[in-house]
Amino acid sequence: MLEYLRIRNLALIEDMELEFSRGINVLTGETGAGKSFILKALGFLLGDRLGADMVRPGADRAQVEAVFALRDEDLVLRRELLAESGRSRLYINDVLSSQESLRELRPRLVSHTSQHAQQRLLQPAFQARLFENAFPEPALLEERDRLLEQLHALAEQRDALLARQAGLAERRDLLEMQQLEIDKVAPEEGEEERLEALRSQARDAEARREESERALLLLHGDEGPGLLDLLAEFERLAQRMGRDGDEQARAVAETAAALRQELSRMAGDLRRRPAVENDADLDQVEERLFALAQLKRRLRRTLPEILALREEIVENLSFLDVCSLDLSRLNKEEARLAAELGAVVARIVPLRREAATALTKHLEDQLRGLGFSEGARVLPEFSSHELWPGVSDERGRLLWAPNPGQPAQPLDRIASGGELSRFL
Repeated sequence: MLEYLRIRNLALIEDMELEFSRGINVLTGETGAGKSFILKALGFLLGDRLGADMVRPGADRAQVEAVFALRDEDLVLRRELLAESGRSRLYINDVLSSQESLRELRPRLVSHTSQHAQQRLLQPAFQARLFENAFPEPALLEERDRLLEQLHALAEQRDALLARQAGLAERRDLLEMQQLEIDKVAPEEGEEERLEALRSQARDAEARREESERALLLLHGDEGPGLLDLLAEFERLAQRMGRDGDEQARAVAETAAALRQELSRMAGDLRRRPAVENDADLDQVEERLFALAQLKRRLRRTLPEILALREEIVENLSFLDVCSLDLSRLNKEEARLAAELGAVVARIVPLRREAATALTKHLEDQLRGLGFSEGARVLPEFSSHELWPGVSDERGRLLWAPNPGQPAQPLDRIASGGELSRFL
């Protein structure tokens, strides 16, 4: 029971206190007096959201406080709305608490309805939920919903498989042609870089070999005399010039002889110079690089992209080959789950009918206390609807016969506003 309510600095209310007595309490007033706003403040206290603009101008916070008398204790709730941030703080018995704890408490504190709420009774889905809420074994309903969720998930998987299968089937010829082109060249990861390195090494080795041969040709000559021949001739000329006692010419001849010997040693070193090791066949390297370049040009991709494409093609073609097996597996799983769902629904239907009959009898008793005649009747009616292909459940609705001898008709078709309010 709500015993006390205080509202401070909320919208136009500066400070208001309400104390409630036992039994029924009625708040009356002109339109716009604030009756509905009191309910809005109570809703805020019990977890509803309000914006910072609801704080009274000039105040730093709004506050709603209430005392509830429960069977075994009094409960004090206080919730504050901060003007600066729009955030709220909740206190339960003066202890700062979470919204989660309030959600657990709320069903024990208040049952709340507002204007036009009776219109929900006109919704078939709401009437069906009434029977679900009265169901004696909610675990069965949870099992039904779990199985149905799994079936929908399987259906999504199957639809995705079928869509992918259809898309790939149209491209199968292209995929197989691309796979043939790639496999014909058979590129390897990092192959292009390795071949380019080998080509560079082979070209460097060839250049060094040609340089050594050129140096030896300069020393020994090709079609004419080389440096060694010219230097030997120069040495002989200097020796002849020194025969007459020309010491300077003799020294020149000795220097030329020493230089010729050094050049001869250099020529020997060049001939004995080890060849640069290079096992690569430059022609084969160039041929392979050309084949890779042609493949890249035809597929308009880099070599890493071609390797990724080959993996994708293999995966897609494998998918097409095994897709029928996956679909068969999903169909078997669907059949198994549908059978389980059918068995659960078969248990639910009679229990739901039994609970619905008890609920409508209880409603009749309550309605007689609200002014209806002893002959007023509330009856459940059920219609079959397909829950899943091959599995049918029942959906309930309320039938209403307010007067004796009148055939029961759907509540949402014949009930007046006053009757709906008393039903609610």
